[in-house]
Amino acid sequence: MSIQLSAYLSYDGNCAEAMKFYAKVLGARLEALITYGEMPGGEPVPAGQADRIMHAYLVHPDFAIMAGDAPPGVPFQGIQGCMMAITYPTVAEATRVFNALAEGGKVGMPLGETFWADTFGMVTDRFGTPWGVNGGPRQMPAG
Repeated sequence: MSIQLSAYLSYDGNCAEAMKFYAKVLGARLEALITYGEMPGGEPVPAGQADRIMHAYLVHPDFAIMAGDAPPGVPFQGIQGCMMAITYPTVAEATRVFNALAEGGKVGMPLGETFWADTFGMVTDRFGTPWGVNGGPRQMPAG
């Protein structure tokens, strides 16, 4: 097995909806969506928490994303201090994904040309996940 690094995102009751949306928009496959009520070991789950997602696993040939709803009794603080950065070979692909993520979300930086890519923009989607979307990456100068 090779080393794999994946983001693990946290949500507050809308993890299943977010992961299904990302599977559709990013062309990925949702391989696992396990609720706290389905958790192996028969641990008791507080009332009203059984349908929250304990673990989700989204797979794409080029990346994987894992996620879950905040555990019962753990306050949800939101996703802070990071962003999901994704790069597409073309501006058209980046624009499609950026626009889908922006629906119901908040654009922090509209798509535009940069020194590192033909287009780049930042958006926080309707689930509170920050994204940086690149399209048409350019060769960075060696330094």
